[in-house]
Amino acid sequence: MDRPIIIALDFKGKTEIDDFLNKFHDEKLFVKVGMELFYQEGPAIISHIKERGHKIFLDLKLHDIPNTVKQAMTGLAKLNVDIVNVHAAGGKKMMEAAIEGLEAGTPAGQSRPACIAVTQLTSTSQAMLEQELLIDKTLNNVVLHYALMAKESGLEGVVCSTHEVEAISERIGSSFVTVTPGIRMKDDAADDQTRIATPELARTLGSTAIVVGRSITKKQNPYEAYLQVKKAWEGTKK
Repeated sequence: MDRPIIIALDFKGKTEIDDFLNKFHDEKLFVKVGMELFYQEGPAIISHIKERGHKIFLDLKLHDIPNTVKQAMTGLAKLNVDIVNVHAAGGKKMMEAAIEGLEAGTPAGQSRPACIAVTQLTSTSQAMLEQELLIDKTLNNVVLHYALMAKESGLEGVVCSTHEVEAISERIGSSFVTVTPGIRMKDDAADDQTRIATPELARTLGSTAIVVGRSITKKQNPYEAYLQVKKAWEGTKK
């Protein structure tokens, strides 16, 4: 993975997507299609975005019994997306089943989508972990444990906050993918995220890729906002 900026397309439908993507002219993007958009538009939106030349992280966060996840991934593999994901909390058998499904469903001659595991959402705090989820470990320990399970299950990486990247890289290696959401420019509001970071901090801590939503999509000039994020992420002055 070439350290992309993944733009979260948190829109309601195809018309909004086209209006947004048209602002980027001929730039080829890496975008994230999540539940909101996929459940409204279905697989057709994936084909439409792919036809425009963009890469896709299909962010559906599968979490179910192993056989159900396997069969779901068999279907998703046919969509020609670049990344899919599961919840690591589903356990090793479920994650292994996800890989089996992807391998079974990927058309001949194509590479299967990379599969990464969500460790803990960036909206999760230590208090929530303890009081609501009844997990009496630190967030860092939980995230690292889930990352190790993902690695052992054959996944390419994890979704985590930037604040756990160093520990994961030290334990598992820098080749293990760390996709980090919760990215905000320094003057942007945190909104519903808890463990946030700037693009500069994500770069310093070693994130493989960053996921950026409202800091680009809600701006009056999304393309200019994207360029500002790109400059911060790449550490360039231009």
